Amino acid sequence: MSVLAVGLSHRSADLGTLERVAVPAGAVLKVLHGLQQAEHVSEAMLVSTCNRIEVYAVVETFHGGVNDVSEVLAHQAGVEPAELYDNLYVHYAGAAVEHLFAVASGLDSMVVGETQILGQVRAAYATAREAGTVGRTLHELIQTTLRVGKRVHSETGLDQLGASVVSEALNAAGELAGKHALIVGAGSMGALGASQLAKAGIGRITVANRTGANAVRLAEKVTEQGVPARSVPLAELADAVAEADVVVSCTGAQDAVFLAGHVPPRGGRPLVVCDLGLPKDVEVAVGELADVTVVDLETIQRRMREAGAPTTERQRAKATGIVLDEVREYLAGQRSAEVTPTVTALRRRAAEVVDGELLRLDHRLPELDSQVREEVGRTVRRVVDKLLHAPTVRVKQLAAETADTDYANALRELFCLDPQAPAAVASPTASPLPPEIEKKS
Repeated sequence: MSVLAVGLSHRSADLGTLERVAVPAGAVLKVLHGLQQAEHVSEAMLVSTCNRIEVYAVVETFHGGVNDVSEVLAHQAGVEPAELYDNLYVHYAGAAVEHLFAVASGLDSMVVGETQILGQVRAAYATAREAGTVGRTLHELIQTTLRVGKRVHSETGLDQLGASVVSEALNAAGELAGKHALIVGAGSMGALGASQLAKAGIGRITVANRTGANAVRLAEKVTEQGVPARSVPLAELADAVAEADVVVSCTGAQDAVFLAGHVPPRGGRPLVVCDLGLPKDVEVAVGELADVTVVDLETIQRRMREAGAPTTERQRAKATGIVLDEVREYLAGQRSAEVTPTVTALRRRAAEVVDGELLRLDHRLPELDSQVREEVGRTVRRVVDKLLHAPTVRVKQLAAETADTDYANALRELFCLDPQAPAAVASPTASPLPPEIEKKS
């Protein structure tokens, strides 16, 4: 079994394609269960953000896994798998681990170095775990991933930049100090929007959300942080828009929730609407209204291309170096772990041989003193343990250091261990190949 990553992002697909494949919050469990029921998939996790949709799965075979995941994503999008192939990227085994580490570190983000993605990976893992689609392999991989992401930010200074898709959208909105903001959507993106608005000196905030309790909770949190805030139901959206100078919409709904009819005549008073939803939250007609400017993900992408990456080459190089070091260490640990069941089987076989020989000794010399018999048994076991200690320790070291030799299989062949016995067969969780030469497309 190996790890497979299949996905689309702002790097591989246009916004229209991402919108079609986007998985709304209400459909995540359905997609996860569809993945788990696929023939070649045993574990699965879905990362769905405003600019990426990725599946991380543990699969039996590469091609079977790719086909299964592609079919589930295509079914969710309502298209044939072939329609997605030009936009999909695939990473397998060590390359999948490297990609996940880079994603969690913010190196693959639209805004390089943003820290929100780490929380999104953590949330995706929590959802998959609750759905029962995470097993030992993904659990260990994600725990390592979260640690790597934190390490990259703390050791490179990327976390000090404070950049994110939300902050870039608000930068495009212009001066916000003392103004009134409306947040549509009270999820993690809405909370981040509130935090960024507070940093920008916003005067007050109104929160509108389909679930009223969540809107109340976010408004209370914002107020505790020093910015006056209130919550309103979505039914009162038009009244809230009339008071607002800037709108941040990020609901995760499948269809547009912010319509032209929600915007009363502005009378020359500008309104900036930041649409951070995928699919889009804001109806196209909103951008055609007088005094209204819409800032969406395409606007942010264009601004980022024009401005260039906010990180320095030195920061990026250091972060990439940390990721590659962590990938090598992770794969080495996986290879060492793969040998462990076979080493355990070898020690069990040795113990069985010792027990058998001591039993023969009992039959041959039944009159042997019990104390002598016990001492002989301890001596024989010590001899066997000392003989096995160095090679079993060394084989784990070699497995971790060397990628091109199957030490578990060599042990099974040399000591005639049953290759069908579960205790004697390792269950690989990653390819033995190093990242530089693993399958990557």
